[in-house]
Amino acid sequence: MLILSIESSCDETAVAVVRDGRQVLADEVLSQADMHAIYGGVVPEIASRSHVTAISRLATSAIEKAGITKKDIDAIAVTYAPGLIGALLVGVNFAKGAAMSLGVPLIPVHHVRGHIAANYLAFPELEPPFLCLAISGGNTIIVDVRGYTDMSIIGATHDDAAGECFDKAARVLGLPYPGGKPMQELAEKGSDTAFKLPNAHIEGHPYDMSFSGLKTAVVNAAHNAEQKGEELDKAGLAASFQKAVSDALVPRTMAAAEELGYDKIVVAGGVAANKRIRADFEEACKKAGKKLFVPPLKLCGDNGAMIGAQGYYEYLAGARAGSDLNAYATMDIDNIEK
Repeated sequence: MLILSIESSCDETAVAVVRDGRQVLADEVLSQADMHAIYGGVVPEIASRSHVTAISRLATSAIEKAGITKKDIDAIAVTYAPGLIGALLVGVNFAKGAAMSLGVPLIPVHHVRGHIAANYLAFPELEPPFLCLAISGGNTIIVDVRGYTDMSIIGATHDDAAGECFDKAARVLGLPYPGGKPMQELAEKGSDTAFKLPNAHIEGHPYDMSFSGLKTAVVNAAHNAEQKGEELDKAGLAASFQKAVSDALVPRTMAAAEELGYDKIVVAGGVAANKRIRADFEEACKKAGKKLFVPPLKLCGDNGAMIGAQGYYEYLAGARAGSDLNAYATMDIDNIEK
């Protein structure tokens, strides 16, 4: 089954062609990062306009690179939630038009489910059930993946997502947007014990997280140094921050996997590209005798291939959408269109 898949939830326009949920024939991604960098973050209106100008061209390119024709496409999959509403609507409306013109089914896909499915492309042997930590700019959740379309959240951030916190901390340190890679590079030059940063615990919810206090601590450290006329150890603060984020994510995920009896742990999303977090998970899984699955860097960020992968399993589960499909800025991973 050949699926043309579309992702436009934030600042990447992406279109891919995926066969049977596991084989990527083409994956076209146009990043807007440089466009938004001068503003220090994504500007929704600019993102939406950029999707409009790029999406048709990327779809044509993906079909050509896959070596197929439009008539070979069996279904259209599209991200419809969560994300920037204007950006999502561009992809959803393009997908509805494509499905209608080709006379093929339209498959709605939850963005975070797509991130989880990126691992199916990287690891042919991976099958549910397993535990997944999905970490990105908009989401930080621990997910019990009982089946390809049977999932539930067992832990989540109560405020900022981990990726959002990376971006905000990077901005405080004068680093460019997006902040993940610059923070990682700066952290490699510093000591992760230079600053004592908080690790919030939510009473009664052992797998839930909070990053707002960590963000505030970074802001305060920078402001205190400035007010005292002292030179800020930016590398040390970046390294300490990175350690604090990892210390919030890794132990909770490992504890949840132990409680649920899972020997497979999956990490997904843009923040999964972070070297420190990957290394800490590798060490923790090795000690616990669990198998770790983390996608290659090209599949950590937003891409169309992951939507095609999950779209295949949503199709098998009976997920279909009509011309009335809408986009949603927020939606839990276990609350989807059928």
